[in-house]
Amino acid sequence: MNASTDTTPTARPTRPAAAYDDHLARNVPLALARREWTPSDGPLPSLFVSHGAPFTLDDPRWIGDLFAWAQALPKPRAIVVVSAHWEDAPAAISGSAAGTPLYYDFSGFHPHYKTLTYATPDATHLARRLGSLLTPGGAVHEFAGRGLDHGAFIPLMAMYPAADVPVVQLSMPSLRPVDLLALGERLRTLRDEGILVIGSGFMTHSFAVMRDPRLAAHTRAFDEWAVDALARADVDALTDYRRAPGVAVAHPTAEHYVPLLLTLGAASDPGSAVSAVDRMIWGNSTRSLQVG
Repeated sequence: MNASTDTTPTARPTRPAAAYDDHLARNVPLALARREWTPSDGPLPSLFVSHGAPFTLDDPRWIGDLFAWAQALPKPRAIVVVSAHWEDAPAAISGSAAGTPLYYDFSGFHPHYKTLTYATPDATHLARRLGSLLTPGGAVHEFAGRGLDHGAFIPLMAMYPAADVPVVQLSMPSLRPVDLLALGERLRTLRDEGILVIGSGFMTHSFAVMRDPRLAAHTRAFDEWAVDALARADVDALTDYRRAPGVAVAHPTAEHYVPLLLTLGAASDPGSAVSAVDRMIWGNSTRSLQVG
C-alpha cells in the first residue's frame, strides 16, 4: 500500500470544473445503471476518502479513480458521511429533505464552484435510522437548512455523479480519535442494511509541504506509518496518532485525520484495509481506504 510517486495535475482546465462536466456527460448513464445492493451482497465496506478542495473537480484522474471505486461496489441504498469540516456536539445531521442546497464552506476559489449543485433524494428514512442508533429518544437534531459541505459533496460528485443515492452528513461530536472510533462502532450495523459509511478527511493535510516541498519526507513518513499500522490492524496506534513520525507536519490539526477512526470503528476487520487511491499530490497523501 505504498503511495505512488508525487504528482501534480498539470492540465490547465478550459473552465472551472471542466473535468467534472465531462464526467457527468460520460458517466451518469453508467451510474444510473449500477446494480443496487441486495442482502445477498453482504455488508458494504466502510470507506475513508481523502476528499480534496473544489479544484479537484478539475482533475480527471482523481475523478476517474473515485468513480471506478464506486462502480466496483453495489450501489448503496443510502450514504452516511462524516466530513472533516463539521464538528458539532452532540452529533447532529444535515438536512435530509430532497434537494437540500449544498453548504459552500470555502472561499478563495473561482465563483463557479459555488454554482455547482448535487440534489440528492429524500433521506428522511436514513435520518430516522440514525436517530434510533444514536439517541435514547430515537431522534437526532437535524440542521434542516445545512446541506452537505465540500468534504461530503465533492467526493460524492465523483463517486455517484447521478446524485441518485440518499445522503445524510453526520457531524463529528469532537476531534478526539476515541470519540470518532466509538461513533463508527455505533454505525457499524448500517453496513448490513446496504448503507455506506464514509469518513471524509485527508491522509495527510499539510499546507506547509505545499509551500516547501522539502518537507515531503514528513508526510511520506506519516503515510508509511499509517499503512504499517493498518496492515497490523493496530487501532490503538492509529488512535494515538500524535506519536506517529512526521505528524507535526502531516497533521498540525486533527480534523482531517480523525474521520479515519470513524471508518475503522464502522469496519468489522480493520486489518482488511486496502488502498483504493494511493497517490501523492503537492506533497500530501491522498490515500483512500476500503475496509471490510
